[in-house]
Amino acid sequence: MMLTVRNVFPGGSLVNDRFHVQQLISEAVDQLRIRHRWEVLDAENKAIREHRQKRKDAKSKEERERIGQWEPERMENGETMPQIMARSRHIILKHKSKWNEQQRIRAQILFRAFHDLEKAYNLFLGLVDVFNKNVSAGVARLNLARWHNEVEAFGNNEFNKVLETFESHNVTIINYFERRLTNASAESFNAKIKAFRSQFRGVGDIKFFMFRLATLYS
Repeated sequence: MMLTVRNVFPGGSLVNDRFHVQQLISEAVDQLRIRHRWEVLDAENKAIREHRQKRKDAKSKEERERIGQWEPERMENGETMPQIMARSRHIILKHKSKWNEQQRIRAQILFRAFHDLEKAYNLFLGLVDVFNKNVSAGVARLNLARWHNEVEAFGNNEFNKVLETFESHNVTIINYFERRLTNASAESFNAKIKAFRSQFRGVGDIKFFMFRLATLYS
């Protein structure tokens, strides 16, 4: 496909879609959240086992009643830490300017407990800010280089794929800043084709199907 594109458009330049690049780092942040979530669940399971053992080792009914039933620790918003970890997925996948009040409080609790997750989320915001700035490709290259250095200094394994992508596709990512193009129109047209195809439960005659597409969307 790449060879075909080069032959058909010899004067064109390949551009990595900015939203796919942003998605890559947001997924890395979510992977870090998942890792911490398992740590929280393991800690809770350990606490439950220890509490059960205390009740089992109690020598009298009064001592067991004094120990009481297991009650998980609740944060200031009324949620337990495992609940916060599970419900924070949508928080860290979007910009903080779009948080509601409940999400803002949940994020404060989450980042207070896991500072590395807060730093990872700030790296995601930093990349979004780089793409949002209407600057030349040269300035964008410098901004991305500084951001890349921050990711390297962060040194988290979940971000290794992000670093590898920026090192391998640096030129095509920078090309976005030449004309600030995305593949949104192509994605939209692809969705129309899928919807059109689903109406007829598939395609029997490919040539006629392509003719109908060209007639409707030309």
